[in-house]
Amino acid sequence: RDSQQADTEHLSRWKKWRRTSNKSLKKALSEIKGLSSYLVLWRHDIHSIEGKFGTGIQSYFSFLRFLVLLNFIIFILMFGFVTLPTIISKYGIFNSTVAYISPKNIEDVCTVYEPSGNKGLVYFYTYLKDLLSGTGFLELTSLFYGYYSIDAVWISIMRYNLPLAYLLATFAYLALSFLWIIKRSVEGFKHNLVHDADPFQSYCNKVFAGWDFCITDPNAARLKYRSLQYELQTDLQEEKLKQKIAERTMQEKLRIYSLRIFINIIVIAILSGCFYSIYRVTVFSQENSNVSIRNDTGTDLVNLLVQYLPSMVITLANFIAPLIFSFLIRFEDYTPAFEIKLTLLRCVFVRLANIGVLLFSLWSQISDCASDKCKPCGYNYKLYPCWESDVGQEMYKLMIFDFIVILAVALFVDFPRKLLVTHCSCKLVQWFGHKEFEISDNVLEIIYGQTICWIGTFFSPLLPAIATIKYFIIFYVKKIVLIHTRKPAARPIRASSSNFFFLVVLLIGLLLAFVPLGVSIAHIPSSKACGLFRNFSTSWEVIPDTILQFPTGLQQVLFGMASEAFAVPFFVI
Repeated sequence: RDSQQADTEHLSRWKKWRRTSNKSLKKALSEIKGLSSYLVLWRHDIHSIEGKFGTGIQSYFSFLRFLVLLNFIIFILMFGFVTLPTIISKYGIFNSTVAYISPKNIEDVCTVYEPSGNKGLVYFYTYLKDLLSGTGFLELTSLFYGYYSIDAVWISIMRYNLPLAYLLATFAYLALSFLWIIKRSVEGFKHNLVHDADPFQSYCNKVFAGWDFCITDPNAARLKYRSLQYELQTDLQEEKLKQKIAERTMQEKLRIYSLRIFINIIVIAILSGCFYSIYRVTVFSQENSNVSIRNDTGTDLVNLLVQYLPSMVITLANFIAPLIFSFLIRFEDYTPAFEIKLTLLRCVFVRLANIGVLLFSLWSQISDCASDKCKPCGYNYKLYPCWESDVGQEMYKLMIFDFIVILAVALFVDFPRKLLVTHCSCKLVQWFGHKEFEISDNVLEIIYGQTICWIGTFFSPLLPAIATIKYFIIFYVKKIVLIHTRKPAARPIRASSSNFFFLVVLLIGLLLAFVPLGVSIAHIPSSKACGLFRNFSTSWEVIPDTILQFPTGLQQVLFGMASEAFAVPFFVI
């Protein structure tokens, strides 16, 4: 202490002031960080869930909060760089002017696009049908790609290239999602690495250093106590299962492995059946819905059902397959954490591959060039004059129908079941009992919806806003369902491993979204009757077209970076 005082006396006034300022700044930042923790979305709700149901279920709600924030930022990105400049230009705000896209070297037949907007007296049912299917009045709004037809916005003397901004905003939201997921995954991987390295050290940390002595509120103390209790239960349960596995006889091992092989054969059969059913129904829907809509035959209800047929079958497969997988996994005798991972991997093939089958069917129809259907325009312009909006409508329908199913299951399955179990003493009803909160099913449910959002945002720029509202409502729906209709898990689940694996599966969904978006941007010819890229053969061409306006030296650098010699090693690294 004496030496510190002596050093302080010899310091100059400037150094003293700088040291004092640094200390004050650190203290202020620490206080701001402490106060900002109270502004975290659903902070109290998630802590309450953690105390009552354990950290495994708490990790699901934290994951849901992450997706709400991610979608909100994606919405701000697309709205700020795409939708807002369009609105500003159309209403002449800030003395802005508009340069509309005029088709160049395009056949007249390719530029015909007549959206089915509602005219004259419209029934309420028609509005409801349009709201569910994305057609009618919604097709003419900024929700879909076909609404955007401006080449540039002039604000004072500044030219804003809207096609370039549209494409770069798409790349930006994909890159943002990728980097954010990677960052959170690395944090979860560190926790897993520390826990797996020395389980005894992890146990000691909980027993001797797990309590937070800054807690003064009795409710907070009770929640912390329950959280530690669940963590210790999880550790003991895992050690018990490891001991049980180590003590298995050869006969028991043979029985379990034979049973697992048999169950996996059943799983493969279910997956094959789902994929084939989705493919057949999607082809049927595309052939019949296009005929019925273009020729105006049949009733509106039949048209709506035909349009929604792929969504209904996909949702039915998504609903039934996880139930079967969750039932079968119980007989395979895995640890709780591995059960969640394996069930998620099985279900992810059903849900995400279903989207792939749907998009493959759409692309096969769009690129169906038999009998010279595509000769003038490069795509099937008779059935899909603005194919980007059609794909956006399919993604919109999938998201809306998925949301309706989640609400319907909560209202018409979970709560009636709770009432029957509580008030009916029938043995059959009691056999079903109180259901546990299935983490794998619920996580895959929202990952499926998020994959739809990533794919659909290019074709429907405001889809992230719908996803944000959807997940915000789902949080409260799932919370009410959990508290009032579910019981705590019989086998506790660790949050750290769950969080990491949830993000890995989400990353799989994002990587899957790269494929259809890459094909749509770089391979399929852009619509000549609508949208920002009608004067380009593909959406990607706006990039080299912009680069050609740069100085020669900068052009050579950028084209060199785009070459395979640079791009392939860069992406590998």
